[in-house]
Formats: sequence, C-alpha cells, structure tokens
Amino acid sequence: MTFDRRIKIAPSILSADFADFGREIRAIEAQGADWVHVDVMDGHFVPNITFGPPAVAAFRKHVTTVMDVHIMIAPVDPFIDAFAKAGADILTAHVEAGPHIHRSLQAIRAAGMKAGVALNPATPASAVSHLLDSVDLVCVMTVNPGFGGQKFIDMSDKVRTLRAMIGDRPIHIEIDGGIDPTTAPLMAAAGADVLVAGSAVFRGGSVENPAPYGVNIAAIRAAAMAAVEKL
Repeated sequence: MTFDRRIKIAPSILSADFADFGREIRAIEAQGADWVHVDVMDGHFVPNITFGPPAVAAFRKHVTTVMDVHIMIAPVDPFIDAFAKAGADILTAHVEAGPHIHRSLQAIRAAGMKAGVALNPATPASAVSHLLDSVDLVCVMTVNPGFGGQKFIDMSDKVRTLRAMIGDRPIHIEIDGGIDPTTAPLMAAAGADVLVAGSAVFRGGSVENPAPYGVNIAAIRAAAMAAVEKL
C-alpha cells in the first residue's frame, strides 16, 4: 500500500448480498471501489454479530484492492494473528475495546498488517494523541457502531482536531457511518480521506445489475472531491 491523501471510497460489504459475497466484492471493485471494508462484530462489544476470520479469509480470495477490516470486538489481542492469516491488509481496533490499545496496535503491526484505531462518537480525539506514532489509520465513527444504515452524526470538529494532530504523518483519517453524497463533503472538508459507505453504495444495484454501484461510488467521490477543491 502506497500512502496518499486522495479521496478513497471503501464500500462496506455489510450492505452486500450475504449469499453472494464473492461476486459482490468483484462488482464493487469493478465499479470503482478503492478499498473493501469488512465490519467484524462480536455481539459483545457491539450489539450485533457478523463475520469471523474464516469469512474474512473467504473474502480475501476476491479482493484485489485493499481489504480494510474493522474489528468491533473485545478482547482484541487473541484474534490478531487469525485476522492476519485471513489476509487483512488493515486491521482497525477500537480504543474503547480494552485497557492496552497500544499493545494491540503493536501486535497488529508485528503481524504484518497496517494498524488502525477507531473512535466511537462520544470518544474525543485526545484519546489517540499518544498513539499516532503507532497507527496508520484513525477511524472516526459517525454512527454508534453495531448496525448499518444509521443516521449520520456530524464529527467535523473531531476530524479537524485529528487532522491538526496528525500533521504530516502518513496516517489516513477514515469515516465510518452514514456516508452519502450529502455527508461526504463535510468529512472531506474537515480532513478525512477514506470514506466508508454501505447502503449508499449498494442502493439500487445488484450483482446482476452492478452499474448503480458505480454511479453511487462516483457520486460520493465527486461530492467529497468538490469540497476538498474549495479549500
């Protein structure tokens, strides 16, 4: 992975057809996805259960871009090696998931993955101020994690604070939750460069008719880039 701050769209396969993940992943990549976002939930840290390492390993066979795995689980450390073996390029853990997030981030990098740290809406940017030299990505949740399709919570101030804290470090700012052509410009203008979108990408399309995926991805990207160009 070569670092750059160009706007990247990372469709969340939580909104894909669960019976046809392989073709869905290939479809979103063909339609312009930059990354593929995988939401892992454990029914404990968040109130939902989704995928484990075996599913992630199955997705890996179809991903040719970047597999961005967001683990909403606690504890984190016992599963790091399993997600590395499953093929995650980026593994993002929540700062709220345990008392030793610094150790977890070190372990993620030691396992050969890029390390991400996620912040729930109520968690301030300052929670990661001492972690920035240990991460490659900061994920700002703009919904309370656990379910797709939730209403966007504006975290512009938090993103601007993070952007200033990061400075010239090669760290992505990712936004997860409620991203569409209306909300994407707010986050891009504040300093985010990776936009996770689920229902806003998959709406109106299917593996048999994937063209709407491309239209949706292009609309989110264009709205975000227009906001950046105005700065």
